[in-house]
Amino acid sequence: MSRTRYFVRAASATLMIAAALTFAAIGSSWLLAQSSSAPAQSSASDSTPKSGHYVSVLPHGTKLMLKNGSYELVSEYYVQGDRVKYYDVDRAQWEFIPTALVDWDATKKQEAEEEAGQDALLAKVKKQEDQHDATQSLDIDASLEIAKGVFLPPGVGLFAFDGKSVIQVPQAQTDSQLSKKHLLEQVLVPVPIIPTRHVISIPGAHSKFRLNSQPEFYLRTDDSRTPDVELIRAKVHRGDRQVMNLDQLMGAEHTTSDTLSMQQWDVAKGVYRYTLGEKLPRGEYVVAEILPNEGMSLYVWDFGVD
Repeated sequence: MSRTRYFVRAASATLMIAAALTFAAIGSSWLLAQSSSAPAQSSASDSTPKSGHYVSVLPHGTKLMLKNGSYELVSEYYVQGDRVKYYDVDRAQWEFIPTALVDWDATKKQEAEEEAGQDALLAKVKKQEDQHDATQSLDIDASLEIAKGVFLPPGVGLFAFDGKSVIQVPQAQTDSQLSKKHLLEQVLVPVPIIPTRHVISIPGAHSKFRLNSQPEFYLRTDDSRTPDVELIRAKVHRGDRQVMNLDQLMGAEHTTSDTLSMQQWDVAKGVYRYTLGEKLPRGEYVVAEILPNEGMSLYVWDFGVD
């Protein structure tokens, strides 16, 4: 009887092992089928990056395109769950926005176009450098082609390209006037809580130099420095073009101006390209250089859009 019980137990153990192997084989087949179908599910989903996705974009910003047709100019962004954390170039601070509001396909397309355009321009400059004798410096004035058959003129300063030709933008001298309104407020209020306001303006209601609504700019510096420039929309007031307000209060200074976004591209040593993200409305504008520890330069490049 003991031998019979032994064979029965052995047979039962054999059956249990076989059953376990069968279930394991079935489970492996199911997992394999799931993994083979995973790419199809992934490709069918939208292009939203996974959580934790980090993008370090172009040094002077790129566009985070939104589904409503607008965009945010950012220097970098992270995807955190259902939100996007990005560094806003205009406001110089971190912001958040739901991922559902971002048009990821348009964003990737925009990044690719910007990188391709910049790479093409840099490749052209590099090719021109290679064609020169290694012992000679590159004559940028005579060799920098910014479009087919269009070369950047010689000399330093700001140049505008309207898609057909390139021309140097003239400079205008700004003037500073004390706001009579703020001066009157200071007289009426003896406590010095009203700031002293200086209005930085250009004489004349309109610039003689006119451009189309979406030009490109090229700036060549005389010392190969990296400039800090701003595009400002001027306000026409009593025959002048007001560019900026400078408020002084208890030793502190604060400036206000209607500044628009521009992207800066390093083209060659001492040469920089500036592009606009959207068309400019009719009005008067200036391109001003912001000098370290000094503020806006006394001379600005002025133009108008009709």
